[in-house]
Amino acid sequence: MGAMAKPNTCEHVQVSLGERSYPIYVGRGLLRDGCHVRKHMRGNQALLVSDARVAKLHARTVRKAMQEADVKLHEVVLEAGEKHKTMDSLSAVLDAAVEARMDRTSTVLALGGGVVGDVAGFAAACYARGIGFVQMPTTVMAMVDSSVGGKTAVNHPKAKNMIGAFYQPQLVLADLDALDTLPERERNSGLAEVVKYGLIGDPELFAWLETHAEALVEGQDQAMAYAVKRSCENKARVVAQDEQEAGVRATLNLGHTFGHAIEAGMGYGEWLHGEAVAAGMVMAAHMSKEMGWIDSSVLERTVELLERCKLPVRPPPGMTVQIFQDLMAIDKKVANGKLRLVLLRGELGGCVVTSDFDPKALQNTLEHFCGA
Repeated sequence: MGAMAKPNTCEHVQVSLGERSYPIYVGRGLLRDGCHVRKHMRGNQALLVSDARVAKLHARTVRKAMQEADVKLHEVVLEAGEKHKTMDSLSAVLDAAVEARMDRTSTVLALGGGVVGDVAGFAAACYARGIGFVQMPTTVMAMVDSSVGGKTAVNHPKAKNMIGAFYQPQLVLADLDALDTLPERERNSGLAEVVKYGLIGDPELFAWLETHAEALVEGQDQAMAYAVKRSCENKARVVAQDEQEAGVRATLNLGHTFGHAIEAGMGYGEWLHGEAVAAGMVMAAHMSKEMGWIDSSVLERTVELLERCKLPVRPPPGMTVQIFQDLMAIDKKVANGKLRLVLLRGELGGCVVTSDFDPKALQNTLEHFCGA
């Protein structure tokens, strides 16, 4: 493993997509320097999108930085939480853009977690058929996953992220200062996605996590900086190979089909996304073991690491086999009427995306975690 990034350095990861390539900066103090954003803007007008909680903590910093960079800034504040990742929130951003008379040279700045990033990004994709977009993630989850790769969306009441578009940002600013104000539960939720990268192709990272789990749960600087950068490198590599999820990018959905069913079944916001994905990854690993695709040690290591990251390893009691079946049937990863799952195969780090699985193994897994 390489040396951990020092917390006071600015690390750079490149997402290579030809003319639409863009940098990810990971470091401290990034939101205080408006020059990072200004040089990626076509015009001088921007709309800052945040939620009520994040705005109180970080909007003033961005406001000052944009003023110093000679950016004319407008603002819109959304209600916080997954249950507000809706068409109404999308409309609120679009209304603010129209009122500000933004044009095709304008830029949307998404300051917040995954919900803000997804809604703001979808608004940027829709407004004037596409305007500038910068991600300023303030959660571990957004830094390591949702801010990178151009997936933008809002939820349908019955299906998570069903209404959206692929729309890449011009820049991602992962300012680790923002994590200092992040509640412990949200920090731990983001670690689920870091564990995921280890399971789907980076066993070296998984081993590193096994020796640094407590440091990450405590939010230690060097460990968190390394985890964010390494995760961004993994995400950037996959996105560069498969931008619109025609192949390898689908492996990033490990645990998500089960997890999305948990989120929708329990009501958006009851469980954090990473909590649902953590339980979903255990279910995917259990199913993989049921099919004889992995050794039991892979499942055991996965459960142990997630537990050390203070994450759930089974779905909530309210989830039944029938609820899982109904919600998984309308998951957006269903193709030609067949459910596709990301499952583990072979040594730790190996996985496949397949609809060619034993239905009995899926049924056994659901019954194991939910009861008959």
